[in-house]
Amino acid sequence: MGVLALLWGSGFLWIKLALSHGLTPQQITVVRCVLGAAVLLALAWWGGQRLPRDLAIWGRLVVAAFFCNALPFLLFGIGEQTVDSGVAGVLNATTPLWSLVIGAVLGTERGDALHPVRLGGLLLGFGGTVLIFAPWEQTGLLTGGAVALLAAAVSYAVAFAYMDRALTGSGTPPVALSAAQLMTASALSALALPVGGGPAPVHVDATALIAVTVLGILGTGVTFHLNYRLIADEGATSAATVGYLLPVVSVALGALVLDERIGLRGLAGIVAVLVGVAMTRKHGSRSGRGRPGPGRQDGGTRRSRHVSAASPS
Repeated sequence: MGVLALLWGSGFLWIKLALSHGLTPQQITVVRCVLGAAVLLALAWWGGQRLPRDLAIWGRLVVAAFFCNALPFLLFGIGEQTVDSGVAGVLNATTPLWSLVIGAVLGTERGDALHPVRLGGLLLGFGGTVLIFAPWEQTGLLTGGAVALLAAAVSYAVAFAYMDRALTGSGTPPVALSAAQLMTASALSALALPVGGGPAPVHVDATALIAVTVLGILGTGVTFHLNYRLIADEGATSAATVGYLLPVVSVALGALVLDERIGLRGLAGIVAVLVGVAMTRKHGSRSGRGRPGPGRQDGGTRRSRHVSAASPS
């Protein structure tokens, strides 16, 4: 769990380094998707798992790859051009809050989804993001980078709701399904390269190349595999708690490596976000149970397995 949190949380640092040393958001998105897909393809081959053969599944993967990989990866690259990597990590932690809202609207949240504690956590989490943003210190209500980062978090939440309904129970082995999703995301991201001048020659140094390589192999591909291992060893609920550690890792690395300042207001916002997310999960971790899926006794665990593993930044 500690290694997984470090890899996911450090992703925002690698993005910031790649941006500051010559790569564009579009280029970072494509490279990390390609490298992550290569890692997962190798793991799938090693485990004897085959890619989906059903065209309908590939069609669903296009939607999932857009909202879970191509779009948020690009938005995080855009956002971190003007926002500290630590703040980016905290905003990424608001995804469960958005998931609660979307789940309640779509009816995918069950049990005590509207428990007062969960609703209080939702409000507390949003209050924490306000403290971190400090919009009263900006010329506008929110900066463009902050809006892009929030949109990325919402995109993740939309993707989880869609995958919950359209991809779980497809019968495709999990690593192969994730590899296919990143392959699809690579193709979608490549289509956006001309918009950012992607195919044109760029001037990058060794730092940018190292950063994007680590981001793709470790921060995108290996994290998928580690998350599946954690789910198998500890269960879906324990795996989901890794998300609470990401802001701490990203803010700490941003301060130590990039010399980004952390004030008392920022610390208070981080605590509020973490406590708010924890409150939303405490009274809802069993809400998906009791809905068996094909060939399994616990449909909630099967459903959470794919959703949790699809959440790398």
